[in-house]
Amino acid sequence: MAKHKISIVIPILNEAETISKLLQHLTTHSSKENIADIIIVDGGSLDGSQDIVKSFTFSDHTYGSNETNPLSIRLEHSKKGRARQMNVGAKASSGNILYFLHADSFPPKHFDQLIIDEIEKGNHAGCFKMKFDDDHWWLRLAGWLTQFRWRACRGGDQSQFITKSLFESLGKFNESFIIYEDNDLINKLYAIDKFVVIQEWLTTSARRYENNGIWKLQYHFWTIYVKKWFGASAEDLHDYYLRHIV
Repeated sequence: MAKHKISIVIPILNEAETISKLLQHLTTHSSKENIADIIIVDGGSLDGSQDIVKSFTFSDHTYGSNETNPLSIRLEHSKKGRARQMNVGAKASSGNILYFLHADSFPPKHFDQLIIDEIEKGNHAGCFKMKFDDDHWWLRLAGWLTQFRWRACRGGDQSQFITKSLFESLGKFNESFIIYEDNDLINKLYAIDKFVVIQEWLTTSARRYENNGIWKLQYHFWTIYVKKWFGASAEDLHDYYLRHIV
């Protein structure tokens, strides 16, 4: 039996277009021995996402197929809000490592073993470097910068692994943050020098940039980052987000 087990926690809200593809990706590119469970936490989807998760079946090339005890994929329910949803998923998890993943982010092959290798080195939290599924030069540059450990290069789209014990000792996700919840936890980890960037590429969707415009969205993200730096409250950040980002 593996010494470490990973619980993958995925918060969703209307992710019918991506969730099945992501589940297939996760089961194709990891080893069953390393995964305790995959926990999907729905925040009130209205597009059929819940039904897709409930009816998900493994394709023939995944390790969950043709087995009497396939990988546990569980659907949990929560009020809307990624921090709240991820805390619900963490509470329901059975692994000693938590891996928080957005529904449109696809980690690299053998991501599970890469995470466990870092844990065994004593690195109890971190992420992957990230690239967008878009060839725009700015997005390529933004992705390239994520390989460095600089605090300003971090974000939830890069995914985040953390031991359950460390996660709980830091107070879990702060549910007052409707946005920026990932960064709030990352700030705590950087403050105690507990963060590593695994040098393998995760691929994430550029759909939010496509919907808002690349320069417009980047400006608003920078503004939110600076506002938080100067002490803006969680409510102020959420209000700014609602006014400027779709």
